[in-house]
Amino acid sequence: MSDGEQAKPRRRRGRRRGRRAAGPANPNPADAGAAETSDTTTGSPAVNGSNGQPRPGKPGRPRRAPARLRTVHETSAGGLVIDGIDGPPEAQVAALIGRVDRRGRMLWSLPKGHIEQGETAEETAIREVAEETGIRGQVLAALGSIDYWFVTEGRRVHKTVHHYLMQFSGGELCDEDIEVTEVAWVPVGELPKRLAYADERRLAEVAGELIQLLQSDGVAALPPLPRTSPRRRPQTHSHTRNRRSDDSGPRQSGPRTNGCGPGT
Repeated sequence: MSDGEQAKPRRRRGRRRGRRAAGPANPNPADAGAAETSDTTTGSPAVNGSNGQPRPGKPGRPRRAPARLRTVHETSAGGLVIDGIDGPPEAQVAALIGRVDRRGRMLWSLPKGHIEQGETAEETAIREVAEETGIRGQVLAALGSIDYWFVTEGRRVHKTVHHYLMQFSGGELCDEDIEVTEVAWVPVGELPKRLAYADERRLAEVAGELIQLLQSDGVAALPPLPRTSPRRRPQTHSHTRNRRSDDSGPRQSGPRTNGCGPGT
């Protein structure tokens, strides 16, 4: 090598860096310069196949929007019926209904039900008490209203229940309604620990105050009933009322018992 000649650098042999498309190499040199195409659906490159055509990309699964529950509003009415309301507190008893929940527990509550078309809230309270307990009551004063939400049969239900203080006026305590497991006369002093729901326990406290006012100052001292108009339209019911068909069995008699029996 002469001094005027410069040594040429050696070419390093090695693998070329960069991504290489997966799959068999294209045997056709004419198609060697074909570029990767982009899938417009997913945005990822679609690799050329052996025939030179782009492979279709897999479309992404569309996410389903959560189904919206239809919201409905229901209105019910019920009452706390007191027997012996004019007597001493230790002699006063209230009519309660019991239902068994999914865990097998007996839950005691006030009788109540939907306001039907053409009924006022007071009329519904009287009818529902009679249907669920077998006794009759006279409305004396309003105890208050309770509202709550629950989901049933693919609907989101907002329910409002109007409660009334009622005086026992006759009939026999009976659990013929299929939606009721048991009925019972419960001493008024035991209501705070027998009622399953806190809202109804607070209504029982209001009832105690009204009973004291009734005994001290008479019926005229009770607050006037709020005006209610008959319901004009039927409302959707979250539960269907049925009655037992085995009404031919003998009824038990005796004072203030579960099942069937006189209330006095």
